Amino acid sequence: MTKAPSPQDPVAAVALLDEPRRRQLYEVVAANQRPTSRDEAAAAVGISRELAAFHLDRLVAVGLLETEYRRLGDRRGPGGGRPAKLYRRSKQELAVSFPPRDYERAAELFADALERLHAGAGTATVSDVARSRGREAGVDARRAAGPRPSRRRLGKALVDVLRGAGYEPEADPNSGSVRLRNCPYHALAASHRELTCGMNLAWAQGMLDGLGDDRLSAEQAPAPGYCCVVFGRLATSAPAGPPR
Repeated sequence: MTKAPSPQDPVAAVALLDEPRRRQLYEVVAANQRPTSRDEAAAAVGISRELAAFHLDRLVAVGLLETEYRRLGDRRGPGGGRPAKLYRRSKQELAVSFPPRDYERAAELFADALERLHAGAGTATVSDVARSRGREAGVDARRAAGPRPSRRRLGKALVDVLRGAGYEPEADPNSGSVRLRNCPYHALAASHRELTCGMNLAWAQGMLDGLGDDRLSAEQAPAPGYCCVVFGRLATSAPAGPPR
C-alpha cells in the first residue's frame, strides 16, 4: 500500500527542506533505487531512528515522500514480524516561483506547434538546436577538465554536466554505462515523448562530441524509473582527443 498525500502548500513543503537533517534524509531516500527503511536512513545521516522517523513522516505529510509497508526479511506468515515502513521519493512535482511563472504551459504550446510543422521539420529543428547546445556544454566541461584530461577526469566531467542539468546520473562501475535517474522534462515528455526524447538524445550526443570522450555513446533505451537516454561504453574506444 502506498501513501502519497497531495501537497496543499508547496511553499511550506519546500521550506521543510531548510532543516539540515531533514534535507539529508530526503537526499538519502531520493538517491536510493529501492524504498528506504527508517533504520537505513537514520544510519546514513547519523541520527536516532526515532528522530529519523519524525523527519521522514514530516516529509510524507507534505507530499515530498511516499510510503509503503513491507516485511524486510525472508520469513513470512506468523512470526515474520510486522511490516516495516519504507520511504521513497514522491512522483509528484513541486514548483515554487515568486512572482508566479508557468513555463510548462509555454513549453506545451511550443511543442504542440512544432509537432504540427510539415514532415517532422519542427522535431528536426529542435534536435539540431539541442545538439548544438549540448556541444557547447561539452566544450565548456572539457576546458574545465584541463588541457590533457585523463579518462577519469573526463568521466567526472560528464557526470558533473549531467548532474548540473538535473539528470541525476548513475554510473555502473562494471559496464561503464551511465543511466539517468531523472528526466528534467518529465511533464513535457508525458505528452510529447518523441519530441522530448529526441531533444534529450541530441543534447547528449552533442555534449559527448564537445567533451571529446570517444569511449561512450548516447542512445535511447527507455526503462522504468529512468530517462530515455543511456550512455554506453563503446566496444572499441579511440584515444581521447580534443573537442572537434
